Amino acid sequence: MGAPTLDRTATTDHPVLDVLAGRWSPRAYDAAAPVDEAKLHSALEAARWAPSAYNGQPWRFVVARRGTPEHAAVVESLAEFNRQWAGAAGVLIVAVAETASEDGRANTHALYDLGQAVAHLSVQAHHDGLLVHQMSGFDPAVVRERFGLPERLAPTTVIALGELGDVDALPDVLRERETAPRVRRPLPETLLVDA
Repeated sequence: MGAPTLDRTATTDHPVLDVLAGRWSPRAYDAAAPVDEAKLHSALEAARWAPSAYNGQPWRFVVARRGTPEHAAVVESLAEFNRQWAGAAGVLIVAVAETASEDGRANTHALYDLGQAVAHLSVQAHHDGLLVHQMSGFDPAVVRERFGLPERLAPTTVIALGELGDVDALPDVLRERETAPRVRRPLPETLLVDA
């Protein structure tokens, strides 16, 4: 039996790369499938090569594989809604912004640059057949304490990464979200100025 499939390709108004149209954020992860280490490292490598202001590279990652105490600690930090599904992901990655240098100089672009790195990670992972779902619903203080992060390192988002699981095994509310049509605000509503 092959891996489950669920076509979530976006219907775009203008052409975009297939990998971008096909990228989506699942909640159904295969709780038994290990993550291919080569694909995981390619995703992290893509993040490493993201652009950043002054080439500061203000991103750090906590990579926690399912079955480890670190994975359990990240699951513990999640909001209850996310705990319902994210623990099944083969890997949970905490994306951390380096908001100040070791000498205390603020980095005002750290969050933007971290977002770029995570976007690169997401696109590479999707290209390689891994699925990614980013979550803001977690307690950064729990992550900071568990992993001994100094104040200048800000846990910003948690990323579930893994293989697609059985959508029908999700609770009703999650299954509905998983299969609902994908929608986005129309492009003209996004453009503040288009002169």
